Amino acid sequence: MENSVIEPVYVNAFVWDQHFVTGLDEVDDQHQGLVALFNELSRALFAADADLQGDHGPLLRDVFKRLVAYTVFHFTEEEALMERQGVDVRHVEAHKALHRQFVQQVGTMWAARASTTAAASGDGITSFLTAWLGLHILGIDQSLARQIKAIEQGESATQAYEREMAGHDNSTQVLLKMIGKLYQVLSAQNAELVQANQHLEDRVALRTQELALANEALQHVNVQLKAYGRTDGLLQVANRAYFNDRLEQASASAFRRQQPLGLLMIDVDYFKRYNDHFGHQAGDACLQAIARAVQQTMQRSTDLVARYGGEELAVILPEVDAAGAAAVAARVVAAVVALQLPHPASGAGPFVSVSVGAAGHVPRLQDPGTDLVAEADSALYQAKANGRNRCVLANG
Repeated sequence: MENSVIEPVYVNAFVWDQHFVTGLDEVDDQHQGLVALFNELSRALFAADADLQGDHGPLLRDVFKRLVAYTVFHFTEEEALMERQGVDVRHVEAHKALHRQFVQQVGTMWAARASTTAAASGDGITSFLTAWLGLHILGIDQSLARQIKAIEQGESATQAYEREMAGHDNSTQVLLKMIGKLYQVLSAQNAELVQANQHLEDRVALRTQELALANEALQHVNVQLKAYGRTDGLLQVANRAYFNDRLEQASASAFRRQQPLGLLMIDVDYFKRYNDHFGHQAGDACLQAIARAVQQTMQRSTDLVARYGGEELAVILPEVDAAGAAAVAARVVAAVVALQLPHPASGAGPFVSVSVGAAGHVPRLQDPGTDLVAEADSALYQAKANGRNRCVLANG
């Protein structure tokens, strides 16, 4: 009987998911191209390190050459985009400097492969590329995307840049700084490996151990990033993407089990007037207070409060029928008024208030919850038409 050969199982060094989407279609497509090339290089490095005959040299050189060429292309396209959009020069110069730094660093590390042990050099390059790509997308490119969106919405480039520098999401900023530090550590450690002339094997073993610890820390940060990727940075409730995922799951479960599912759509009354009267910082604080009040109104851990968009919130209420959804909606309206946040420009009363549309029933179709959203949204529109500062239950 012929001996069977067990093929090695390769794990991608970098896994793309929705949290890395910037909303800039060309940039996102190029990022996915980079991820594919990074993972191809990682697999080639793994295969080369496992092959004592060293027959993978030409393949490695080809993959690395294509990776560098595509990276330079991506940088060129990104810099042209910044120029077209009129992004603040402070961001543009910082962005270009990071591009130049990466090309120099990765070239130096690749040239040093011959002077380091195969496993250490492969692990080092893979770790460096993984940390760099996470920092590049989650940091500077997400910042660029937010600035471009703000400019397209009418802000000046200076306003968009300074708003971005001020930032709201302190937790995400802390995590990005952690990734940045890991990236710097990996860069420094690999630079030291290049200069190692004496006691090479001992030095490589030490650095390999340090890289393992750094990678373990990076994995821990990635777990936290996934959690923060589900959270709206300003309001500290679920974001729209996570809301959509949870609604689809809850709707499918309710349909399968033939149990009701409740939904609230909440809109702050005359919020634009509030912003115009008190300013955007006060507006942000107002939204945060409302989000906390709505969250505190929920009585079960399974109820999900999310930012649906702008000043609009949404609440998923599993196993809650129409009457139950209406009761929760009434509590939300009362809780927000009880904050007694003055709103002299409101046409609904002296304090900040909300209008709520409620719906609840067993899903009639196996859909992602779009029918329920439409019903609650229609009820919300009716609440506004009836004078605001109230809740309306959808016709079931």
